[in-house]
Amino acid sequence: MASNPQKLSGNEIRASFLNFFAQRGHQILPSASLVPEDPTVLLTIAGMLPFKPIFLGQRTAEFNRATTSQKCIRTNDIENVGRTQRHHTFFEMLGNFSFGDYFKPQAIAWGWELSTQVFGLPPERLVVSVFREDDEAYDIWRNQIGVPAARIKRMDEADNFWVSGPTGPCGPCSEIYYDFHPELGDENIDLEDDTRFIEFYNLVFMQYNRDASGNLTPLQNKNIDTGMGLERMAQILQQVPNNYETDLIFPIIETAAEIAGINYHSSSKRTQASLKVIGDHVRSVVHMIADEIRASNGGRGYVLRRLIRRVVRHGRLLGISEFTTQVAETAISLSESAYPNVRQREAAIKAELQREETNFLRTLDRGEILLQEIIEDVFYSLQHDPSSPYSPLGTKISGIDAFTLYDTYGFPLELTQEIAREKALGVDVEGFNTEMEKQRIRAKEAHETIDLTVQGSLDKLAEHIQATDFIGYVQPKITAKVVALLVDGVSQEEVSANGLLVTQAMTKIQIVLNQTPFYAESGGQIGDKGYISGDGVVVRVEDVKKESDFFIHFGRIERGTIRVGDSVNAQIDRSCRRRAEANHTATHLLQAALKQIVDDGISQAGSLVSFERLRFDFNCSRALTAEEIQQVEAQVNSWIAEAHTAHIEVLPLAEAKARGAVAMFGEKYGDEVRVIDFPNVSMELCGGTHVSNTADIGIFKIISEASAGSGIRRIEAVSGPAILDYLNVRDIVVKDLSDRFKVKPEELPERITTLQTELRNSEKQLATLKSQLAIAKSDSLLQTVESVGEYQILVAQMEDVDPESLKTAAERLLQKIGNGAVVLGSVPEAGKVSIVAAFSAEVNKKGLQAGKFVGAVAKICGGGGGGRPNLAQAGGRDASKLPEALAKAQSDLQSALS
Repeated sequence: MASNPQKLSGNEIRASFLNFFAQRGHQILPSASLVPEDPTVLLTIAGMLPFKPIFLGQRTAEFNRATTSQKCIRTNDIENVGRTQRHHTFFEMLGNFSFGDYFKPQAIAWGWELSTQVFGLPPERLVVSVFREDDEAYDIWRNQIGVPAARIKRMDEADNFWVSGPTGPCGPCSEIYYDFHPELGDENIDLEDDTRFIEFYNLVFMQYNRDASGNLTPLQNKNIDTGMGLERMAQILQQVPNNYETDLIFPIIETAAEIAGINYHSSSKRTQASLKVIGDHVRSVVHMIADEIRASNGGRGYVLRRLIRRVVRHGRLLGISEFTTQVAETAISLSESAYPNVRQREAAIKAELQREETNFLRTLDRGEILLQEIIEDVFYSLQHDPSSPYSPLGTKISGIDAFTLYDTYGFPLELTQEIAREKALGVDVEGFNTEMEKQRIRAKEAHETIDLTVQGSLDKLAEHIQATDFIGYVQPKITAKVVALLVDGVSQEEVSANGLLVTQAMTKIQIVLNQTPFYAESGGQIGDKGYISGDGVVVRVEDVKKESDFFIHFGRIERGTIRVGDSVNAQIDRSCRRRAEANHTATHLLQAALKQIVDDGISQAGSLVSFERLRFDFNCSRALTAEEIQQVEAQVNSWIAEAHTAHIEVLPLAEAKARGAVAMFGEKYGDEVRVIDFPNVSMELCGGTHVSNTADIGIFKIISEASAGSGIRRIEAVSGPAILDYLNVRDIVVKDLSDRFKVKPEELPERITTLQTELRNSEKQLATLKSQLAIAKSDSLLQTVESVGEYQILVAQMEDVDPESLKTAAERLLQKIGNGAVVLGSVPEAGKVSIVAAFSAEVNKKGLQAGKFVGAVAKICGGGGGGRPNLAQAGGRDASKLPEALAKAQSDLQSALS
């Protein structure tokens, strides 16, 4: 294999990927538009999105195999663009797809072959991840591909399990990472360390269907969906420090830098960040406009306008204006070979950019005027209004004002701070960040999805109906009145099981009641399940969400007709509610135990409370030790056994905080709050449902503890009735293993360790025998040695010799012939070629290097490789070409050494 990655251009990487899979029966399909057919998203955000109807079984595939380079846009991490090495709004996702054709073995083998042989990534620089329960993928990587066990990492569901939604096709993932620092070794590999690792290839194995209860059923037709980030692979192969300095983006940056009269490499980090934002965003807007998106104040148009304004703003920070069409020309030139429509739409692209830039520059001018007015208001308040928000601190522009300048008028916070400092004022940065976080949440909701729930219709109905009264804390079943019915967000007067918009076995419906016992998804806890029934009608409620002050019951009509104004019975599924209550209270106890045992400064960073499990994210800079995990679990179970009674009351917010109540992450609180207090154990502000006594939880078990991001750890656990499901699965596995190994359960660890040791010893013995056999075979080749001047050369094919043994044979033959060169080839298994070259020091002095030599020879067999000047190895795919490759090796050596 190559000791260094192949240095390929972005266009060459794209072409190599597509051609690789085209040669393996995949149909090359053009990139879909950035305006997707899928109505649930505003923009094409993933390579698989155009094939989603196929994966969901809504459409039949025209081809069993396909490959694409899909242009994508994501804006949920827009503030990280230019600050990190790899965040982008626009990127290209290279993908290969199988629709019920091949599956894991082939997808993994091709992914490895592409990475190591086509792109020349050294295997010792690659690490793979698999879903923690996917033993099949692990075995393929370990036993068929040969990846060392230390470089195969099992990951949890959040990282390595793909889902299409709450229900539908899903499956485990396997990712390939490039290691920039393999010299750090294989111990304690942390794939979250983006200074060392970059994930460049994700293989998704769609093998299950998930039903409404979360049960997984194997799919009859299993699918493959993969994605390789073009920009990331370009960074690796072009050996540059970040994605922005690849040939896909850097020419745009250079154009902007030239206009500004600066040098990128000698500029400050802040200046480089602005140039990176311009380079990234210009690619986005060029392709968006090429796909006929126009700037506006809503939907896709808002995304486009925001990106253009960020380009203009960062240009202004560099001291330039009226430059967008020039950098757009560079972006068009870079993209037109792969996406001809950018050149075809050149006039529209430049006209849109020029118009938006001119208008926004006027807006910026107005922003400067507004900032001056804000500064004057601050000074006026200081002098004449002691009760103003600017006093008693009295020297700060408010965070809301600073954010308004940023969000509405495009003023960077840094510019506001700079102007404020000139007036001896500061800026409330904490308040600004609070408003920024609110905007991020709004942006993610508005930019990534289209609201197909009920909000639009409810806005029209709000003046005619009252808010839903939630009484589900104390009443699991009530009589209620239907005040609104909707199908796909459209208001209806009545809906029947066999009536309007029937697309599946039962009619989907959204119901609003005047009062409800159903808890709506909030605070990390999922919505209740249950039934709404009446005169001849039954609706199965699958989820409940809250929109404004209305509880929306999402369900399917199993039979009958439901009408606005009907009196109905609303009843939650008590079994599901009990599970959620147990998991939610257990989450509170878990946080209290972490604070007590690990670090009192721990705070929540996210949570999920479902019927099956709980997930708790918390701020922590390190992994918990096994002892700490055991202590936390023991403490929670101790509190459960002590039967602490819940004290639930509604208090003024200030009083609750004064008592020491902990606020839940992401929640918004009014003047009065609900406090869940288990005295001397845990007290939190929470609107969720809980057990009345900790003893009702039964038992608590931590399943996993892992990283959930930089400085964030994640614990997954089960409690209450869900424990039985967890234990049953493991009991079945243990019994099965005990039966297979014919040992008692407690003897399993020792037995497995023994088998592992025996396997390793057997593998070593087998490798030794193979090497000895290869050496024995190689001795017979000495009679074919050819003298060329003062050198001896030996070029031959050996039958059924694995790559490692072939290398051993070549080294031994070179020792025997002395001054010269040995080139050996073999076909160790069907469809694979192995070639080794061993050169003496004297041959090296003639200018021949084994690495370059063997790589050139291997190309004849459709492969490549490399290594040291004196010893190198390569591979190929076309065994029929091996004689031709060896003949070329013989001829080239004769010419070079004669």
